[in-house]
Amino acid sequence: MPHPSHHVVILGGGFGGLHAAHDLRRAPVRVTLLDRRNFHLFQPLLYQVATGTLSPSNIAAPLRDVLRRQKNVTVLLAEATAIDAGNRRVILSDGSMAYDSLIVATGATHHYFGHPEWEKLAPALKTIEDATEIRRRLLLAFEAAERETDPARMHAWLTFILVGGGPTGVELAGALAEIARDTLRHDFRTINPRDAHIILVEGLARILSVYPDILSAKAQAKLAKLGVDVWTNSMVTDIQRESVTIRRGDKTEVVASRTVLWAAGVQASPLGEALAKATGVALDRAGRVIVLPDCSVPGFPNLFVIGDLANFSHQGGKPLPGVAQTAMQQGAYVARLIERRLRGKGMPPFRYKDLGNMATIGRNCAVVDLGWIRFGGFFAWLIWLFVHLMSLVQFHSRVLVLFQWGWNYVTHNRSSRLITGPSPLPLPGRAEAGVERSDG
Repeated sequence: MPHPSHHVVILGGGFGGLHAAHDLRRAPVRVTLLDRRNFHLFQPLLYQVATGTLSPSNIAAPLRDVLRRQKNVTVLLAEATAIDAGNRRVILSDGSMAYDSLIVATGATHHYFGHPEWEKLAPALKTIEDATEIRRRLLLAFEAAERETDPARMHAWLTFILVGGGPTGVELAGALAEIARDTLRHDFRTINPRDAHIILVEGLARILSVYPDILSAKAQAKLAKLGVDVWTNSMVTDIQRESVTIRRGDKTEVVASRTVLWAAGVQASPLGEALAKATGVALDRAGRVIVLPDCSVPGFPNLFVIGDLANFSHQGGKPLPGVAQTAMQQGAYVARLIERRLRGKGMPPFRYKDLGNMATIGRNCAVVDLGWIRFGGFFAWLIWLFVHLMSLVQFHSRVLVLFQWGWNYVTHNRSSRLITGPSPLPLPGRAEAGVERSDG
């Protein structure tokens, strides 16, 4: 059998890129999947790495291992920096690669709404490194509070501010509250971790704004039960090393806090701008590429953009949500479209099937919106567990995560509470009894 001549290059090994590669397994093409990382990351469970429930290896799968049985796929570690659409070439940091069809699925990154200086003070959650850095900061805050003798500074260390009331912010807030209430309750001698003050700041009138009102209310009630203060209609206007300025209606409040986490927004990856320069395609305010109904770039029928990098507004007039299901469905669609074109056939425009939304708010509680039914509570939590468990791409990851979840549920323990990274614990403002500080 001759080697297929049609070369499909896929940029990004996330949900969209991986599903596109998988669905091309029987197509008469050769596929090259390029990614800066050698693994596929299951981002919906990143917050559990950040809060010590899971380790990074539980939610990351090596791309070569995932695709090892698919003989028409080559996986390469590489970084795309530009697109030469006219000559059908991807420009890499160390060379270039020709393509016949190109699928760009490089996702999105953090968005600080014109304040890039906040990134160092308020990390967001998109990568494994983000998750381990957040875990480090959360655990260090309790350690610093344990050594602090000044009540005001101790309170600042135990005040945690989460910016953004979407699923990521809500799930982080619930998990952090459980760490303070249950996981760490017997670990310290000076402080009571239950004294932690957790504030979730949301600019809109309610958290989980894409969910029905009743589910938003259920989520807020559960967070309140866990001890989380939810500040809606509130905006962060400044972040400093030891305080956050928040505008609440007509009032402005400065909150002393040493730990701020960002979950307020995303913007498209830099390849969006590269595509705009190469093709003249329009971008939206978030830097997403405005694609045609078949997910292609106008004027370039063999260049497709999917997932968080794409603005697909041909179904209901609004962009599709930036969730895993969107990327997965678009990846599968584009793969089928390429295959059918090679056989001289066409396909109707892409149609997104909304399979629903769900978010967990701590132990035994989640909210689920399936469109035809909406509910919250323990049964919703079980559904959330099952869906996320089965969405992991490798079987052994499912087994490990299921075991870890079961152990955590029974013991209230989070075994991955490791403080890693280069920065040591910042010493309190003055020496404590029994601890002498060296000046040399």
